[in-house]
Formats: sequence, structure tokens, C-alpha cells
Amino acid sequence: MNIDIKEKLLNEIDKTSDSTLKEVLDFLLFIKAKEVHQEQLEISLLSEPLLAEDCLTPEEDEAWQHL
Repeated sequence: MNIDIKEKLLNEIDKTSDSTLKEVLDFLLFIKAKEVHQEQLEISLLSEPLLAEDCLTPEEDEAWQHL
């Protein structure tokens, strides 16, 4: 990460009220969670063709037919 950005953030944090800092923290955690979710979605989509090879077989159809 760019040191200048961290320094600017730290300087602004020192000048910011606790209530605003709580909102900023909530937003930061939201963004991080969204990034993790996006990465997991991409992994799922990339693995879908490989999983389909295993699941789309007559044996699998027969095994799940009763549902």
C-alpha cells in the first residue's frame, strides 16, 4: 500500500470524531467483506465447468432421481 495514503488517513483519523470514525470503520469492513465475497464468487464461477463434468453424469442423475 502506498505510504502516503496511510499517512494521510492517519492524519485525518487524528482530526475526526469518534462517531465518524465508527462509520468509517463500518464502511471499511463492509468493503473488505464485499471483496472477499467477490473473490469467492469468482472462484465458484471458475470451478463450475470442472464440477459440472463430475455432476452431469447418468450415475449422478440416477442417484438424485428420488428427490
